[in-house]
Amino acid sequence: MNEVAILGVAMHPWGKIKDKSVPELNLEVAQKALKDAGLEWKDIQFVVAGSDPWSGVDGLLAGCRLSQKIGNNGIPVVNVYNACATGGYALKTAQAYINSGFCDYVLVVAASISPSGFFGVTTVGREDDPNDLDSQRFRVLGLTNPTGFAFMATYRMHHYGMTENDLAMVKVKNAKFGSLNPLARFKKTFTVEDVLKSPMVTYPLRLYELCATSDGAAAIVLSSMKAAKKHTRKPVRLASVGIATPKYPDPRSGGYGLDIASDSGDLDFNNGMGVRAAYNAYEEAGIGPEDLDLAEVYDLSSAFELGWYEEIGLCKRGDAEKLLREGVTGIGGRMPVNTSGGCASFGEAIPAQAMAQVCELTWQMRGASGPRQVEGAKVGFTVNAGKQGNCSATVVKK
Repeated sequence: MNEVAILGVAMHPWGKIKDKSVPELNLEVAQKALKDAGLEWKDIQFVVAGSDPWSGVDGLLAGCRLSQKIGNNGIPVVNVYNACATGGYALKTAQAYINSGFCDYVLVVAASISPSGFFGVTTVGREDDPNDLDSQRFRVLGLTNPTGFAFMATYRMHHYGMTENDLAMVKVKNAKFGSLNPLARFKKTFTVEDVLKSPMVTYPLRLYELCATSDGAAAIVLSSMKAAKKHTRKPVRLASVGIATPKYPDPRSGGYGLDIASDSGDLDFNNGMGVRAAYNAYEEAGIGPEDLDLAEVYDLSSAFELGWYEEIGLCKRGDAEKLLREGVTGIGGRMPVNTSGGCASFGEAIPAQAMAQVCELTWQMRGASGPRQVEGAKVGFTVNAGKQGNCSATVVKK
């Protein structure tokens, strides 16, 4: 059993943050998470920090810069970067250090100050790097992220009958959740008609169906289950962290993570990074998708969210639209998805994203989510994917 306790969580509101640096954001959320856990800096034995490649040394060595902020007190630090799955890999690293007996208390932090507009071609300013698959598809094919997301959307339209109305419904659902979340960047609610009137970016995706780039930060304090007993009798548990990278001959080694290449009705746990990350998380936690009460999935576009329903086993291939249309994944539904509001309401702050998902589940397990609370929530799930095919998934239990 690899379970560890989640003692404290904290997030900074997402948005465009002009007056704070990555170290300052990390310090702020770290202090809040420690307070939430009932711990002090002297209790922390290890720090894992998600790196932010867009912020120079402040971001690349985020943990070291945080260590400087607290006075260089000698706490060992690891800096992690795995694109959009950075937060998941950071949590996996912390889980491993705790389960190995190396330490009992670990602070995991991540913050990002993102570039304006869609993410650029590279982290170091080179547009011709042959090893940067994002750079190459941008430069050679003109295949920006929104264009790639649109290809996925048209695939679903052709194979599964997804409509433009379905895409709008995803945004409407997530905006409703986001309007109830004080940490969300966008709190405006929409009708389907509102979304369909927004500008077309790349067919069939409109402006409101694509997530923005954002700044944000999150922190989580983890401990061994034994140590957690000193602080609470019933800690929220990080039951598992599943991770996966591309597996030959998967053609999406630099892609978006979702397995859209198969028309089979059943999930194949041997193919697709997202499927394998989800399966690894389920297996480690000893559960299946039928045990979930809610999920946070990486909705970089509305079509992305529908694909995730199938990737993580909520339904068979091609049935995602049915779940959406029947209200299963909405407020009061049998299986709410993106109760935080998702990327549709937050935007994308890459290294902190997976941790933000776990923060949302922790609040849900505590019954502390206010008007967006899922009644009786006991088991939650998160998943995301990013550059070079990095994927992570977690199971959080009450």
